[in-house]
Amino acid sequence: MPVALTIPSCHHCCQKLNNRISPSLFLFSRCSKTMVTSGSSSNNNAGAFTTIKETVTFEKEIKKSKFIAIAGPISNEQSAQSFLSQVSDPRATHNCWAYKVGNQYRSNDDGEPSGTAGKPIHSAIVSSGLDRIMVVVTRYFGGIKLGTGGLVRAYGGVASECLRNAPTILVKSRVPMGVEVPFELLGILYHQLQLFQVEDTNQDYDTGKDGIAMVTFKVDFDRAENLEDAIKNNCRRDLVFYKH
Repeated sequence: MPVALTIPSCHHCCQKLNNRISPSLFLFSRCSKTMVTSGSSSNNNAGAFTTIKETVTFEKEIKKSKFIAIAGPISNEQSAQSFLSQVSDPRATHNCWAYKVGNQYRSNDDGEPSGTAGKPIHSAIVSSGLDRIMVVVTRYFGGIKLGTGGLVRAYGGVASECLRNAPTILVKSRVPMGVEVPFELLGILYHQLQLFQVEDTNQDYDTGKDGIAMVTFKVDFDRAENLEDAIKNNCRRDLVFYKH
């Protein structure tokens, strides 16, 4: 079960999005204007990841075109679809987007020249080091064409600015562990479990072994090895550990 740790961050230009919901008829794949890129990345940080704490937005006008970047936390493709339907505006000229969930990513140029919108947004996500997020950049055309390079800079730039000032959280996964321990050492064991702030602690006395209890729990993935060493050092016995 993941546990979230808040990391303070400045807000500046990013603000909470105030109920900006468009009709759900704007679907994840809008056939007439869609250019979708999907794939996987080799960077898959198992055990912990940093994401944004809440939905944030950043707005900028570039050569009379208004660009609004909206970023939010997601957990999978289904939540990405839901987020897109909530924040995109069917009245806008373009609603371009990208998301990243672990080593999976997807992007969409939504009618802009291929590679000028969704890909720069995805690059901004990767550069930020954040995971499990989606960024939608809505453009209201102002009458002046930006050219290929201008579009890349515009979409990538507003996405980067939005993510740069977003409040973030570090999410750590907890791993299940178990240990067989003599009854007389339960007090010592539980003291160590308390120090390491484990969760979901359970004990079973019906192990089939006289005087031995099985205690199971969940601990932060990056503290599991240290906890095992602490238990061994304090109990001063050869104990049997189970890891999943």
